[in-house]
Amino acid sequence: MRIRSALTRAAALGAAAVLAATALTACGEGGGTSEAANPYGLLQAGVLRAGTLTDAPPNVYLKDGKFTGFDNDLLTAVAAKAGLKVEFVGTDFSALLAQVNNHKFDVGSSSITITEARKKTVDFGNGYDFGYFGLDVPAGSPITGFDQLAGKRVVVVQGTVQDDYATRENLNPVRVPDYNGAVNQLKAGTADAWIAPAEIGDKSAADSNGKITVAAKQLSPAPTAYAVAKGNDKLREALNKALDEVIADGTWSRLQAQYYPGRPIPADFKPGSGTVAVPSPSAAS
Repeated sequence: MRIRSALTRAAALGAAAVLAATALTACGEGGGTSEAANPYGLLQAGVLRAGTLTDAPPNVYLKDGKFTGFDNDLLTAVAAKAGLKVEFVGTDFSALLAQVNNHKFDVGSSSITITEARKKTVDFGNGYDFGYFGLDVPAGSPITGFDQLAGKRVVVVQGTVQDDYATRENLNPVRVPDYNGAVNQLKAGTADAWIAPAEIGDKSAADSNGKITVAAKQLSPAPTAYAVAKGNDKLREALNKALDEVIADGTWSRLQAQYYPGRPIPADFKPGSGTVAVPSPSAAS
């Protein structure tokens, strides 16, 4: 009986060891699932956790409690092509890139212009949009162009490409954490001008009841793209492939027409890999 009991205990211990080894093999990044189940190393398998902004229409914003806008609607379509669902979480732009690289978010979605400095923090997918700088000023301002900003109190959102531009031009900008802060500076008369993403500047001026006007616009120097953590090539490549698919099926053109009606597309701008034919908005509708 002692021998049989000892053998039974040994068999039980052996089975437990096998189960433990199996569990350890299955565990890994992305919530304890196997690489096969979570090939992109996501925080949760099958779910793309996206850091975005709440106050930057028509690019990224909250409407009736839902994250929407061109960038976010496009990301939802891109993720679906890759077999993923998107969970959006609001944050400040100044923190977004670091949060992506520290894996608080799987991806950053906020009209992020690709720059060499930002490439040191995150990796970028292929460009999906272009942009213009807008120059918003209080109603009645004598400022009519970007060349008139020297010595003026110019507000920018911290960490944006507009912040980079103002710094490069030695404007000594006033930095605020979000777009609402910039609008409030203009309305209160505590800033002479705001360098904004043009579409956001247009919307802010239209919603200001005549307190803010758009003085000028100029083309931004680089495309915008989704940001992923450094070294996450599998996710970046999957998003690039899916982006080409939503360009080819007309989703990109439809969203362009929806969010930027009448905005001309520069002749040399090619979204995604640049190898996919872009349907016209009428063909995509």
